[in-house]
Amino acid sequence: MESFPKGALGPAGAPHCPRGLPRAKWGKPGSESARHHKPGDVSSQTRPGGNPFPPTKLLSASPLLRSRAMGRGTLALGWAGAALLLLQMLAAAERSPRTPGGKAGVFADLSAQELKAVHSFLWSQKELKLEPSGTLTMAKNSVFLIEMLLPKKQHVLKFLDKGHRRPVREARAVIFFGAQEQPNVTEFAVGPLPTPRYMRDLPPRPGHQVSWASRPISKAEYALLSHKLQEATQPLRQFFRSTTGSSFGDCHEQCLTFTDVAPRGLASGQRRTWFILQRQMPGYFLHPTGLELLVDHGSTNAQDWTVEQVWYNGKFYRSPEELAQKYNDGEVDVVILEDPLAKGKDGESLPEPALFSFYQPRGDFAVTMHGPHVVQPQGPRYSLEGNRVMYGGWSFAFRLRSSSGLQILDVHFGGERIAYEVSVQEAVALYGGHTPAGMQTKYIDVGWGLGSVTHELAPDIDCPETATFLDALHHYDADGPVLYPRALCLFEMPTGVPLRRHFNSNFSGGFNFYAGLKGQVLVLRTTSTVYNYDYIWDFIFYPNGVMEAKMHATGYVHATFYTPEGLRYGTRLHTHLIGNMHTHLVNYRVDLDVAGTTNSFQTLQMELENITNPWSPRHRLVQPTLKQTRYSRERQAAFRFGQPLPKYLLITSPKENPWGHTRSYRLQLHSMADQVLPPGWQEERAVTWARYPLAVTRYRESELSSSSIYNQNDPWDPPVVFEEFLRNNENIEDEVPAPPPSRPSLRPDPGARPGGPAQSLPPHPTPESVPGPTMAKASLLCGERARWPPDWPDP
Repeated sequence: MESFPKGALGPAGAPHCPRGLPRAKWGKPGSESARHHKPGDVSSQTRPGGNPFPPTKLLSASPLLRSRAMGRGTLALGWAGAALLLLQMLAAAERSPRTPGGKAGVFADLSAQELKAVHSFLWSQKELKLEPSGTLTMAKNSVFLIEMLLPKKQHVLKFLDKGHRRPVREARAVIFFGAQEQPNVTEFAVGPLPTPRYMRDLPPRPGHQVSWASRPISKAEYALLSHKLQEATQPLRQFFRSTTGSSFGDCHEQCLTFTDVAPRGLASGQRRTWFILQRQMPGYFLHPTGLELLVDHGSTNAQDWTVEQVWYNGKFYRSPEELAQKYNDGEVDVVILEDPLAKGKDGESLPEPALFSFYQPRGDFAVTMHGPHVVQPQGPRYSLEGNRVMYGGWSFAFRLRSSSGLQILDVHFGGERIAYEVSVQEAVALYGGHTPAGMQTKYIDVGWGLGSVTHELAPDIDCPETATFLDALHHYDADGPVLYPRALCLFEMPTGVPLRRHFNSNFSGGFNFYAGLKGQVLVLRTTSTVYNYDYIWDFIFYPNGVMEAKMHATGYVHATFYTPEGLRYGTRLHTHLIGNMHTHLVNYRVDLDVAGTTNSFQTLQMELENITNPWSPRHRLVQPTLKQTRYSRERQAAFRFGQPLPKYLLITSPKENPWGHTRSYRLQLHSMADQVLPPGWQEERAVTWARYPLAVTRYRESELSSSSIYNQNDPWDPPVVFEEFLRNNENIEDEVPAPPPSRPSLRPDPGARPGGPAQSLPPHPTPESVPGPTMAKASLLCGERARWPPDWPDP
């Protein structure tokens, strides 16, 4: 099974599909299924193996207005404009129509109609002078991203809990202004939806700017880069043919492609990228040619882009021309790559090649019978209304944010809110290597569209056949909303372990009673295919009030060309292949509201006491005791790696349960992670949340995200720095948010009931072994209710 990224450089010379480019389609390299889709175009596509899947559809947008000749001009609002804007917002809130899922619609992603309305409204603004995103130039103004802008929490809670008016529904729009004298990236709020009438600036955090060089790479830029690489490597055509049997352009079935890495340079403002040249075949991530190129593409004029350096098989060259000349003079240590495809008796390639990188199982299972399946004889026990899910005692809303991924919102258990938000914030992979690309790679995946690469889930593989599959819409680097069929799935499954059980023996060969509860959970799942990696994101709900957040990483390893020196940085996986050592870091934000929004943070530690035995004074007794610590300031509750982390981490309410204990949720972290970059070291500024297995902060509307789509390409001066959230060292008594690393869990004190504070969990880095598929987990078990829930009747 091979997922072919849209536009990969194939036999027909189609544009290359670089890392993170969204909307991959099932098909074979160079097949018709990889062709460009026009708005409204829908094609039949079949993935290898013949199983048909619904195609990715580009929904036709309403007619676009031509870009105007006028300059952008000033977009600042005067006092009169601001007053008019406020009136429009209030009026829109009064008339806002009911959205799917009832009140949960306040969290819903934008519909196709809303996305098209925002896009059309932006095009109607003459001063923006917009052009289509696919126009092959960097010197243009174009819309890059449109997604729902979440209203302020205080307004949402007043609407949900007190019957106040529905908050104004707005969109976040990101526009690349490349046609300006000073190119820039600007974000706007557009509203009110569904019929927008205003736009206002969304400024970055104080003291920060979004630099032009920090923007994510677009499809148009990749197309221009592909052309530049073909042009620049023309002197190496014979070199490629001799060493790889492949070439760029006019290559039929033996083509080259590339992988680009980031950060793009060594300092803020640079856009200099290392490219790994690979042979185009299934699993081309595992077929490096030994050649890497450094391209400076910072200018808005692609004619000014240049190849600055070339690396081949352990040595550097100033240009492709120098490498070609030294190759012709016999001065290059050449590695001839063998043909990886199995051949027939007459030398022709076999239809199903014995290729080590091909996604096809080796051998057959010893038993031919089908494996176990999940069944629901009477249908699902959960219900879905729009974006609101109900399951047993659980109720929650969700959205799939195009920029960063899945968010769970307004989480209730037993009729009480226990969390306002649990969401994916960032996924990072930091590498080491001997090649320039290997040592440069520090992937910060929100910069590659982490939330927008949510491709189709396969029934009975990615999710049980009984699952409910849900589509997603993204307006990311496109001129209209793009439909991603089956991007999420919702299902109940057995855990294989009882939730609880007891066999009460009579110690005479019989028993007094046996009692047990089935282990069953509800799972909401999506995936992010960020180039070679496939992240599987799960939010899991247990019938006892426990919630778990988990991430699995699979797909292909990010690999580089084998050199003997490279063995210091990884494992040799094949003849010409090194699997580079790396660490995955995952960051979640968790905003718990335990029995209300007034929460605090405290810890319990076990300490041993040595006392006189009260019933035998001549003897001493050693036993464990609990030591409780309350934290009043953010810095106190920011636990760095290397610093002991208390065993019991509690988010507490001032309210008590019937036994006098404060109502609490325990946050339990499970991770082998450690710090991977020294604090303050160059690119580390973009991922300062990775300094902490747990950091607790006060809730601020200006601190809702620990990363941004810009941190990847300007990690030296990123617009979002998590460390700054802690700088003012605010009081966190009666209000708590916290960020933890990737494997937390929550369990309560005896008799504690669910409820929790506002919290942002920092990343939970999980190192992974090489070789083999990666597996990293982030578990957030958000509390356990002290009760014996009855088995639920079927609906």
